Amino acid sequence: MSIEPGDLYELHLEDDRVALIAEPVLVHALEGFVDAGSAVRLAVENILATREHFTLATFDADLLIDYRARRPVLTFEQDRFTAVDPPEIKLFQVMDADGTPFLLLVGLEPDVYWERFIEAVGQIADRFGVRMTIGLNAIPLGVPHTRPTGMTAHATRDGLVSERPFWAGSMQVPGYIGGLLELRFGEKGRDAVGFSAHVPHYLARSEFPDASLELMDALTKTTGLTLPTTELTETAASVRNDIDAQVAGSEEVAGVVHALEEQYDSFIAARGRGLLAEDAPLPTADELGAEFEAFLRRNS
Repeated sequence: MSIEPGDLYELHLEDDRVALIAEPVLVHALEGFVDAGSAVRLAVENILATREHFTLATFDADLLIDYRARRPVLTFEQDRFTAVDPPEIKLFQVMDADGTPFLLLVGLEPDVYWERFIEAVGQIADRFGVRMTIGLNAIPLGVPHTRPTGMTAHATRDGLVSERPFWAGSMQVPGYIGGLLELRFGEKGRDAVGFSAHVPHYLARSEFPDASLELMDALTKTTGLTLPTTELTETAASVRNDIDAQVAGSEEVAGVVHALEEQYDSFIAARGRGLLAEDAPLPTADELGAEFEAFLRRNS
């Protein structure tokens, strides 16, 4: 049986609000690749919790997800199974605070049919006249939480993002569908942008909403959408206070953070002089983050 891109999804056009869509942006934030500090998840949850939305399309998880790799949760009560929590990939239409609709693709990253899935997303993008796609990510780096949250921005053509490139030279990274989507869309002449917030290595497994705020800020500046972040801002302040309290409670941990600060400041100064990143390398998690991770585990 041949699987075509159109076989992977179903549109739901019953809602009258579909008619409001006019050249929207499409934000994609699929789970499965790196989401350091749960920054992407927190950003998505903030959007869906604060903005009116409905399901515009559903993708066939049976075709796209390997259940043995990511087993769905079954509920068993007394003598029988009573429920299952199935994997989902959904495209929402969301209204921003000014009533502007945009599209939000969330759920599990497909295990298979990546190219056909991307073609399917392209079909939907063409169907609704999507003017730009935005990918959200969060990656762990050897940076301190006491400095502004950094960002790596990339796009399919010059002029789509104003941020200065964070990386000097080239590198190879593990493939993920958001990156491949950006590549394929660019090859077809579509505008696509990606943002990756920088999360301190030692907080990669904890929630770090500062990075979520950075993603939300990049999203609003690039698209012009109005997305409230009041609750997320309050949560971020509370988390920062908790982290600072843990740092203050240990001279050893404070020393680790101070070392990260010095390395970070040297790196930023080197960038200002136009030097390559390797002239002032950022510390790795193994070198400077291991003790802090252990401390956080002991105090969690």
